[in-house]
Amino acid sequence: MDSGSIAWMLTCSALVLLMTPGLAFFYGGLVRRKNVVSTIMYSFICMGLVSVIWVLWGYTLSFGEGGGNLIGSLNNFALRGVDSPDDQVFAIFQMMFAIITPALITGAFCERFKFKTYMIFLVLWITFVYAPIAHWVWDSNGWLFKRGALDFAGGAVVHINAGMAAIAAAALVGRRRNIERGVEPHNVPYVILGASILWFGWFGFNAGSGLAADGLAVSAFLVTNTCAATAMMIWVILGMFHGGKVSGVGAATGAIAGLATITPASGFIGVESSLYLGIITGIITFYAVYFKSKVNLDDALDVFAVHGIGGIVGLIGTGIFATNGGLINGSSDLLIENFIMIVSTVAYSLIVSIVILKILDMIPGLGLRSEENEEDQGLDLSDHSERGYVADGAD
Repeated sequence: MDSGSIAWMLTCSALVLLMTPGLAFFYGGLVRRKNVVSTIMYSFICMGLVSVIWVLWGYTLSFGEGGGNLIGSLNNFALRGVDSPDDQVFAIFQMMFAIITPALITGAFCERFKFKTYMIFLVLWITFVYAPIAHWVWDSNGWLFKRGALDFAGGAVVHINAGMAAIAAAALVGRRRNIERGVEPHNVPYVILGASILWFGWFGFNAGSGLAADGLAVSAFLVTNTCAATAMMIWVILGMFHGGKVSGVGAATGAIAGLATITPASGFIGVESSLYLGIITGIITFYAVYFKSKVNLDDALDVFAVHGIGGIVGLIGTGIFATNGGLINGSSDLLIENFIMIVSTVAYSLIVSIVILKILDMIPGLGLRSEENEEDQGLDLSDHSERGYVADGAD
């Protein structure tokens, strides 16, 4: 890389890292006040723990030299041999993706998942779920990469992967106690602030995935903003249609859905197509959340409905709208390969996540779920001995 591209990629890496505290505020505002510290810490701890995992073995399992079709090698353990500025910039940038992906999962099991179990889950999930899928999709030796599947910035690796793990976790940890239809967000300004930080950081997520400061970065930046804005407005319109009011939480969630959807397509489609994709995903994700109460699964903060479905729509949209090889340009090959990527990611992430969670749940003294009295008083006190707010107030 030239010095300009290195500067751009370091900036993008910092932007992507900023997304994790943005997610922490977004999720933290959606839960009850007695669980705000716990929910924020689920994301914040990833910045420390996943960074260490990535340097030691996460990077080499994902992108290690000499890897096969399914997994990287251990040749670059502790980033041994990753010495050039180009290689180190790539390792840094990819680290930030690995940090935020498991943080996305936590919206499914917040308010009831043991924090010490979660830290062990992080180590196992990055090792056995995230690293293999990242290798399949983004490493030149990965089997999906070789087949020609295209995921520019993480529709499968990040969003579908996290969405399926969220389903597994929500199913195995069980519903929150004494809650039938979710809870009222305790801090809507946190939600909007978090969504705004995520939106800002997402430009690094997508515009940096071309690994250069060039025209592709400009195009990815533009379509990212367009899809997010369009999806947000669809959510606002549909929310007014159903409830008569403009919901701040709905607007924020719609923007995140649009951002998740454009992620895999941002390097491959034009501005007009990003408008269409924003409209499509706005409608689909809105009704996925709207009708989730009919499913007996307490995905507390709608991780699958927003990120899982968003990633699926984005990958299908890539296969349809891609300027080179898309269905509208006369070829079905990319759509088929991306469908294979969707199915393989869904199956692998769901199955291996279930196995990891079941093993953790069977370990004496560990388990997945907090005790009833701990949930009643709030996980801020039971897991962290801290309160988010000193003044007394309702949950």
